[in-house]
Amino acid sequence: MLDLRSHFSRYREAAPGRLHLAAHSHHYWPDVTREAQLQAWDDAARLADRKWGHVLGPVWEAAQGHVARVLSLPDPKSVVFGQNTFDFWVRLFSCMPTDRPTRVLATDGEFHSFNRYSRRLAEDGLIDLVTVPVEPFATFEARFAEEAAKGAKGGGWDIVLFSQVLFGSGRVIADMEALVAAVPDRDTFVVIDGYHGFLALPTDLSRLAGRVFYMSGGYKYVMSGEGVAFMHCPPGYGERPRATGWYAAFGALTARQEGEVPYAEDGFRFMGATFDPTAFYRFNAVMDWLSTVGVDAAEAHAHAHACQRAFVAGLEAEGATLRRAELVVGLDEARRANFLAFRRPDAGDLHQRLMAADIVTDVRADVLRFGFGLYHAVEDMGEAARRVAAALG
Repeated sequence: MLDLRSHFSRYREAAPGRLHLAAHSHHYWPDVTREAQLQAWDDAARLADRKWGHVLGPVWEAAQGHVARVLSLPDPKSVVFGQNTFDFWVRLFSCMPTDRPTRVLATDGEFHSFNRYSRRLAEDGLIDLVTVPVEPFATFEARFAEEAAKGAKGGGWDIVLFSQVLFGSGRVIADMEALVAAVPDRDTFVVIDGYHGFLALPTDLSRLAGRVFYMSGGYKYVMSGEGVAFMHCPPGYGERPRATGWYAAFGALTARQEGEVPYAEDGFRFMGATFDPTAFYRFNAVMDWLSTVGVDAAEAHAHAHACQRAFVAGLEAEGATLRRAELVVGLDEARRANFLAFRRPDAGDLHQRLMAADIVTDVRADVLRFGFGLYHAVEDMGEAARRVAAALG
């Protein structure tokens, strides 16, 4: 049985009374990230201005390699990094036509980075936005594929977006390839939000790498904190974003800046501007550590599911007010993510009561979410359930 708790000693010892059940959001960081953070400082002191050759050389390339390995991408250079996924949405939308509204198909279950931005653009008539309801789940993929194949009014879609894992419920999309194949126009930007999928469940993009954008980052299941989001960029799509950072042609910066603005041909064409490189050190340290302890996405996923089953069994043994029947995606559904979502009209109140008892969860409207990660052990789930049951009365 997997037990990596000792590798998270600094986070665990910093607040020993805290019960952290939000491992689908801000995970605990393993101890190796602290040394990585110090290494970033030491490298800055040692290299000073020359540090960027190191950061954009071996540090950057190592991070690209880790992402490409996990996702089975054919070319690590297709991966670009940013501070957050919102950065990428700004750049993606800047590739769209300017003589008409951009035609966008998405779901009504997308995360705020896209949801707020797209709704705001739609308010000003800059995009025509169509969203497909994610519920009922049983028919979602067929309904989304039908809408994708039908196309937008006035022509095909410019952007088609769906999440690998629906963040509000934990429902996993069964067949991403089928949804991509349903988009008839090869010029359409197909974007997959993989933030709840990367390192949370096995993901093989080898057959989709030439067709889709895939975005995720280190804040959640990589356990390395904020500051490193990434996007796989298929060749031939978005070759000259208008929202260009000055790094997007880094190799040409010493030349006179005149004439047509140059861009890199690989994922670097979506690069932004100056950033804090410290997060990259943490990202690489976690990925190296996972390789050392022999844990991959499949094992992390299986471990989270084992914790889920033990936790729900514990709730039932304690007679907790949270019921198995309130799960948005039940334990009998194999296509569920590494967190549990309970739908309750009083979810906000329950969340506050748990926080008052130093039990960290999170809430999205009427859904209370509990996440399980590598800093949990299955044997601890009974005590976790006891504390949750006691806090909720």
